[in-house]
Amino acid sequence: MASYTNRGTKKKPSWQYTISHKPKPIRKGGFKTKKEAEVAAAEIEAELRKGVVPQLKFEPFDDYFESWVKVYKSGIGDNTRARYNDTLQSIREYFGNKPIQEINKRSYQEFLNEYAKKHAKSTTRKLNTHIRACVRDAVDEGVIRVDFTRGAIISGDNKEKRPEEKHLNFGDSETLLKELYKRLEKGLSYYVLLLGLTSGMRYAEMMGLTRKDFNFDKNEINIDKTWGYTKKMHKGFGPTKNDQSVRKIKMDHKTMQAFKRLFELTPDNIHRLVFFSPSSKYNVISNTGSNKLLKNLLKELEIERQISVHGLRHTHASVLLYQQVSLYYVSERLGHADIETTMNTYTHIVKELREQDEEKTADVFENMVV
Repeated sequence: MASYTNRGTKKKPSWQYTISHKPKPIRKGGFKTKKEAEVAAAEIEAELRKGVVPQLKFEPFDDYFESWVKVYKSGIGDNTRARYNDTLQSIREYFGNKPIQEINKRSYQEFLNEYAKKHAKSTTRKLNTHIRACVRDAVDEGVIRVDFTRGAIISGDNKEKRPEEKHLNFGDSETLLKELYKRLEKGLSYYVLLLGLTSGMRYAEMMGLTRKDFNFDKNEINIDKTWGYTKKMHKGFGPTKNDQSVRKIKMDHKTMQAFKRLFELTPDNIHRLVFFSPSSKYNVISNTGSNKLLKNLLKELEIERQISVHGLRHTHASVLLYQQVSLYYVSERLGHADIETTMNTYTHIVKELREQDEEKTADVFENMVV
């Protein structure tokens, strides 16, 4: 049975409940009314009757998140770790030392809304993804009772590119691909763009490729490492983004033959890196340089839509999906952690294909009785 005490004043009450429990009583104060204290105490007593011992020690949200990253994200690369650190910093700046047990849906939504004022919607979504995973584990551990991230509304700067603007259409992709083959003799950077378009690999994965990763007999490329190409990343070789990113992908014969000729005509290097650049600070073709080259090339080809090298990855996936390649294979080929990531990234295409499937399904049964 709980007892209640007003530890404030009549004008400014501060009610506390005390619940008899071994080895020591459970107390919590700071309630504005006795009714609020009674409701909170009833919840604790209900848990105790179920045999669930509530979290007695409050823990600052930022400390819990930092500890969670160390335990559950120990295998991530430096670039991904930097993103989690950005999330941690945002938590610290907004919540300070506030315990995770005192955060509710309203206060968390207010935090997201404030963050979204200065960030793109995709960035706000990524922040929420990090925190949501942490909070769900906190619920599983019994640290908190309610997932306060459930049903969170994501907003942000609408000036960011729409999903369909991040990739080239089929016709422009074909134009770009033909032009890249014509320019391979002009430099190694053109090979970066070619591989980005025909493989869908991440930039760090392409930079981590060595000559032994190319199997010309099977037309396969082995992807099991990355290379740090920015100061935020690991130095030299490093792990892939996730376990699913370790993969072998089938390549078209023409792309593989282009690289086979490249290896025959150019000297090897100490790391055996495919995209080795001794003049670069990070010993590989810079991402900035590749983006600049792609921008100028698209402009020269009079392709209106401007994309980054990462946009070649989106273009690759989009072309496959529009050509009716299964979503499951595309997800596997891209090295996504799960198919949900693929579906969320290419929602606009999935919706379009679903509409086509609806029409095809109707035609199937209609044609059966013709």
